[in-house]
Amino acid sequence: MSELAVYKLKCAVQNYDWGKIGSESKVAQFAQISKDFEVQLDKRYAELWMGTHPNGPSVLAEQPSISLKEKIDSNPNELLTSEISKIYNGNLPFLFKVLSVRIALSIQAHPDKKLGKELFEKFPKIYKDPNHKPEMAIAITEFEALCGFRPLEEIKSFFNEYPELVELIGNQISSHFLQVINGREVSQLTEDIELNKSALRELFTKIMTSNELIVSQQVDKLIKRLKSNNHSSHVKGSIPELLIRLNDQFPGDVGIFCVLLLNYIKLDPGQAIFLGANEPHAYLSGDIVECMAASDNVVRAGLTPKFKDVNVLTDMLSYRYGSAESQILAPIPYNNNKLTVLYDPPIEEFSVSMTQINSLEKKEVFDGIPGPSVIIVTDGKGTLKVNNLSESLEPGSVLFVGANVPITIEAEVNSNNKLNLFRAFCTLK
Repeated sequence: MSELAVYKLKCAVQNYDWGKIGSESKVAQFAQISKDFEVQLDKRYAELWMGTHPNGPSVLAEQPSISLKEKIDSNPNELLTSEISKIYNGNLPFLFKVLSVRIALSIQAHPDKKLGKELFEKFPKIYKDPNHKPEMAIAITEFEALCGFRPLEEIKSFFNEYPELVELIGNQISSHFLQVINGREVSQLTEDIELNKSALRELFTKIMTSNELIVSQQVDKLIKRLKSNNHSSHVKGSIPELLIRLNDQFPGDVGIFCVLLLNYIKLDPGQAIFLGANEPHAYLSGDIVECMAASDNVVRAGLTPKFKDVNVLTDMLSYRYGSAESQILAPIPYNNNKLTVLYDPPIEEFSVSMTQINSLEKKEVFDGIPGPSVIIVTDGKGTLKVNNLSESLEPGSVLFVGANVPITIEAEVNSNNKLNLFRAFCTLK
C-alpha cells in the first residue's frame, strides 16, 4: 500500500425540527469533537452524516478543505477496491448516520431501484437521486419506532376497540376487510396471503386518502374518549399513550391512525431493525446509528409538515404483515472477533459491526476488510492502531478506513476498559 489509508473525519450536522435539543442530542454530543463546533442550547440537532453524499459530505479532520470524496477520488481502486469503485462511480456505497429523535418522523417508505429511478426522472426537485434506500437502525439509547404492518388479528381486534377507526374507514371497506381476512389471518398459503395483502392495501389507502376534516374530527373524538377513560394512557408505549402523544405532536393528523396498523417497536441499545424498500415506518424517539444505501429518497404520507405523496406511498408498499419481533434483525458473530457482532442485512451496499470492549480483554484485532469502512465511537476512549500509526478515539470520533487495511482497537486503560463503536462497511457480498 502506498499510504496508511486511515483518516479522521469531520462530519456534517443536519438540523431538523424533529431533532433533540442542545446537548440532549447524541448528534450534538458527538459533533463537539470538532473544536470549532459549539452546541447551542436551543437548537435542534437531528442527524450526523458520515460519508460522501453531496448533501452532507464529510471532510478530512486534519485538512477540512479536502472532502472524503476528493481523497477517495485520488486513489479509488485502493481505498474502495476497483470493483466497488466501478459499480458505485467512486462513491461510498452507503451513507452512515447518527440520528437523535425528539418527536416523530413522518410515516414514510423508501422506493426500490425501479421506482427511485422513475420518481427521480419525473420529480427531480422532490426526489433528488435515482437510487433505492434500504436502511438499518441500531439503537444507541432506548429507541421507539413504528415498523411494518401489524398481524391481521391485531388490526381486526382494533375495529371493536377503536370505533373511530371504523367510522373513518366506513362500513363497506371495514366489512370487506373482515370478510376477506377471517380464517386467513395466519394462513401461509400464497393465495390467502395475496388476498390479505389486497384487503390491507384497500384499508390503508382509504385511511391515508380520507378527507382531512373528517380525519381531524375522528382523531379529536378518539383522543377525547381516551383521555376521559384514562386507561393505559400514562403507560409509555401503550396504544392509548402513543395515540395521545402523536396527537400532541401533530394534532388531527392522519398518521395518528397508523398506530393501529403498524407495529410498535421498542429497541434496547444494540438491538436493530432493517427496513427494506417499500416498507412503511416512522421513528418516534431515541438515538440510533443508521446505515443506508447512498440515497436521500423518502416518500411521506403523514406526521409531517413536508410534502406528502400519499398516492405514491399507498401504491408502492409491499403490504407484508407480521409481528413486531419479526422486524428485528438479530446480530451474528463477526469472524473470530470475540468482542464484535455483525448486523448483516440482505443487501450488498452495507453491513454494520458493533464492538464493545468492556471486559478483561482490552483490545480487538481486525483483518483488513475487502472494501471501505467508516467507524464511529459512541462511548469510552481508546486508540486505533495500524502499522506505526495511532489515532486517539473518544465519543464522536469518526474514521474512514480504506479497503484491506488491518486495524487494532484498544480501550484506554483508565476508562474502565470501556469502548463502544460501530463500523459500516461494504464488501459486495
